[in-house]
Amino acid sequence: MTQSGAVGGWESWEWDETLYAGAASHYVRGRVPYAPALAAVLAETLALDGHGRLLDAGCGPGVITLRLAHLFEQVIGLDPDEGMLAEAARLAAERGVTNATWVQHRAEDLPAGLGRFRMVAFAASFHWMDRPIVARAVRSMIEPEGAVVQIDAPAGRGVRPNRALPNPSPPDAEIDALRLRYLGPDRRAGRGIRNTSADGEDDVFRAAGFAPAQTVIVPDGRTLERTADDVVAGVFSMSYTAPHLFGERIDAFEADLRALLAAASPTGSFSVYLPDNLLNIWRVAG
Repeated sequence: MTQSGAVGGWESWEWDETLYAGAASHYVRGRVPYAPALAAVLAETLALDGHGRLLDAGCGPGVITLRLAHLFEQVIGLDPDEGMLAEAARLAAERGVTNATWVQHRAEDLPAGLGRFRMVAFAASFHWMDRPIVARAVRSMIEPEGAVVQIDAPAGRGVRPNRALPNPSPPDAEIDALRLRYLGPDRRAGRGIRNTSADGEDDVFRAAGFAPAQTVIVPDGRTLERTADDVVAGVFSMSYTAPHLFGERIDAFEADLRALLAAASPTGSFSVYLPDNLLNIWRVAG
């Protein structure tokens, strides 16, 4: 990363191995799900038919790797976090997915002898990487008819709908205020601070030799019912509220968080309206 960005900006932030320390066990429960049609839309758009290989770069606990495994002969989930990969392997065994391999590397280490792929996926991960280096690396790994796909994930939050929901929405503003009380005004990211996030992905991939992005919308619009335990897991699944950041104060933070949630919904139930997923797809230029 360069050192030219504003204080606390993404340009000056440097990755370290504590970024998601302690978050892996909370991730699948805490993050809201992708749209049901995600795999079907990708299969139709990219003519995926059970052949070829998938690389999921920055795979976390393998949510996308496992979701798309049936569309490929082999899927590889790559992540630098040992805890995330252990959770991915556990989930693969639990779900009977036998064509998945888990590799502990940063994406900046690619191609890392992994070979060529029909599809490389970045699901809520590309913004954490040295993007020009990674884009150039995956350009050399894509098969001629293959593609890179960035999946815009709903992460831990939904969006506000124009209709009433059965239960209160999670009190996101109050949760953020509680984070500020415990961790201060800056967004923590591992041992550093990162108050902004990168954008302009199309420029990055085009500079690496890809054609302009094709954008595909995967519709959702479901209402997801969440318990207080789900919301707590969602908070601890985020980099800026990962468990390690609280140190010895983690029990106090969780107690305050649960009290906040109880005040927001005495029944302990919350409703989240799920937004559409957005796919940006890059193919190798001419």
